[in-house]
Amino acid sequence: MKNKIISLFTIIFLTFSLKLQAIENNWKPAQDGDKIIMIRHALAPGRGDPKGFKIDDCSTQRNLDEAGIKQSKNIGKLFKEKKIKIDKVLSSQWCRCKDTAKYAFNNYKEFSALNSTFSPPFDKKEKQQIRELRNFVQKWNGKGGNLILVTHYVVILAMTGQTPSSGELVITDKNFKVLATINTFN
Repeated sequence: MKNKIISLFTIIFLTFSLKLQAIENNWKPAQDGDKIIMIRHALAPGRGDPKGFKIDDCSTQRNLDEAGIKQSKNIGKLFKEKKIKIDKVLSSQWCRCKDTAKYAFNNYKEFSALNSTFSPPFDKKEKQQIRELRNFVQKWNGKGGNLILVTHYVVILAMTGQTPSSGELVITDKNFKVLATINTFN
């Protein structure tokens, strides 16, 4: 019986250790630098935006809740702990993305190519935005730092084929080939 218990604890320990190692390995591409790190905005309960919302009025939009604010701050903390070099942080013009960028990194610039294309009339701009984003990334030279793009799942899906959860990181090369994903919700 004692040997069975020791074997069970050994299996649990090894499984947990392998999982931790896999998570640590997911940070490696970002630690190497010159990567694109797409981040879906942190937790903002609901789906889409209310009818008639205004892009320049946060009170009309779906916004981060307390868990989303905490998650955003945790993203910034993880970048510091993992020593992730940052060249530039760009955000969608939606308030939940700007707030994610603000709480995680403090400094960011708005980039309309990262805006949501989930619902009308913004869905009509998807092809133009994707083209603009690809062109921007192809011309970008991070000089060792990473390009952080805080955006929406629809943009990440269009660029990478990935459907990230709130606050999830999708790390790619300049061709948007997925190198790793990291879930930041705990």
